[in-house]
Amino acid sequence: MIVDTGLLHALNTFFFHHDLVEDPVVAYANAAEALFLGALVAGFAFVRGHRRQTARHAVVAAGLSAGLALAIAQVLSRVIDRPRPFVADPTGIHLFSHHVADPGFPSDHATAAFAIAVAILLRNRRWGAVTLAAAVVLALGRVAMGVHYPTDVLAGAALGSACALALWHPRVRAAVHWAADLAGRLLDEAAAAVASRVGFRARA
Repeated sequence: MIVDTGLLHALNTFFFHHDLVEDPVVAYANAAEALFLGALVAGFAFVRGHRRQTARHAVVAAGLSAGLALAIAQVLSRVIDRPRPFVADPTGIHLFSHHVADPGFPSDHATAAFAIAVAILLRNRRWGAVTLAAAVVLALGRVAMGVHYPTDVLAGAALGSACALALWHPRVRAAVHWAADLAGRLLDEAAAAVASRVGFRARA
């Protein structure tokens, strides 16, 4: 616990004295949900060529991994009911962004980000490494902002990673990839139908 709070205060104080780091990281952390979701949608809908199937497999696996991990995290947060740092120590923690005072263990952001990153990493090393780096920055940023203890994000990272690995089991993976292929075909057929209708109207 001493190490936990010590690292929290070190990162939080660093943010307080380094606006050039704090400002972009806080902006990124606040926009992370939209950024991760947008990246997944883009990966599923717009990747073309020989990488398309792998991208779709990775996106669907990432979404399912994150959904499973977040469901478990919700149960854990209610059972453990750990207050966030700015609630437990309101005078000693600088809060860099408004946040509700709900339980903070495990971190939902870290849980989802690491579930997504590990699911992608298992299928594509380069993009998985990029996503994993983004997840690490997000986790550290949430601690520095004063909304999580280090163990909150570590627990979230472990939970998200474990769920992604669970869905990597061969039988589960086959079902996930089948679902991704089906969803991809439906999207391609819908896009083709829309394009055909638009082309017909343009010729008319």
